[in-house]
Amino acid sequence: MAAEIAESSGQFALDEETPLSGVVMAVQANFYRVHLDSATVPADGRDTEILLCTRRSRLKKIGQRVMVGDRVQIEEPDWAGGRGAIAAVAPRDSEMNRPAIANVDHVLLVFALADPPLEPFQLSRFLVKAESIGVKVTLCLNKRDLLPLQEQAEWRDRLWQWGYAPLLISVHDPESLQTVYPSLQQRTTLVSGPSGVGKSSLLNQLLPDVDLRVGSVSGKLRHGRHTTRHVELFELPGEGFLADSPGFNQPDVDCAPAELSHFFPEVRQRLAAEHCQFHNCLHRDEPGCVVRGDWERYEHYLVLLEEAIARQTALERSRDAESTVKQKIGSDGQIETEPKLESKRYRRPSRRTQKQALKDLVDLEADDDNEPTP
Repeated sequence: MAAEIAESSGQFALDEETPLSGVVMAVQANFYRVHLDSATVPADGRDTEILLCTRRSRLKKIGQRVMVGDRVQIEEPDWAGGRGAIAAVAPRDSEMNRPAIANVDHVLLVFALADPPLEPFQLSRFLVKAESIGVKVTLCLNKRDLLPLQEQAEWRDRLWQWGYAPLLISVHDPESLQTVYPSLQQRTTLVSGPSGVGKSSLLNQLLPDVDLRVGSVSGKLRHGRHTTRHVELFELPGEGFLADSPGFNQPDVDCAPAELSHFFPEVRQRLAAEHCQFHNCLHRDEPGCVVRGDWERYEHYLVLLEEAIARQTALERSRDAESTVKQKIGSDGQIETEPKLESKRYRRPSRRTQKQALKDLVDLEADDDNEPTP
């Protein structure tokens, strides 16, 4: 019975009965590049590691999305042509929409110490977004060769107060990269951060066989230029995957106001020692709050809290409007919304109504023909 439910939902459990399975490495248009699990590959496909797959129409009909990082089941592999079809998707351990990726269990957040300069509030926003995923977060600060040792030490001590032990590296110093490798083993790691901080350069060092395009920093705006256009997984030497993601400078912090404080290590440390007077304390101006106080990122917290409150207010206002829209599955398998027609006079009459109206018209004409002539 469980197998039938899983099949009808487009999901499956990875076990000995799965004929062929793998991980989606990249999604482009309607094609999916799948890295196969070697243990499930039959003898006639031993030389094949990657299949270019399409998605079964039944998955499209039920709105089952296939994302980078998904564990999938493959049917009807064409070993000679390197093709296959995704028949089912395994349940996800985690899911992100920006970037669109599944089953990430580690975030490597990359920032630059200089060029572009490190902005504390922007770093806080990225850290909160990474913490909200609910996975381990490693902070990596690149371009240490552009700062003197004293300033490097100041940043390290400052971030220790935030609750993080940053890795200070330079992509031009292979020895410094050795500190990054241990955090990546046997994990699916999302490499994230703003544009121009050296994410692609770092990946080129960690993955010698991958040649990613590297951009430069805008001299006018002091922001990086986007070089990565889509999410893609890369297999690490040994075990593990790295996911490169498009750079963006303003990630969305889309949590509820009451949840925001959980994504600050400083707040978690304070609440572990003593609880606030109120269980729903927002740590703003409530009496008996143990969080409110003199810590550097408290002002960052207040700004992000106002954003979260404004977002929640906007969502509550839109709930009444939800009754005026309907959902449908689009041609790409995604759920789309469109406005409902409120007035009946704008709706297309049903076939039954049209047939009844035609029958009434015929009967009326027949009655007119049977009337006596004056």
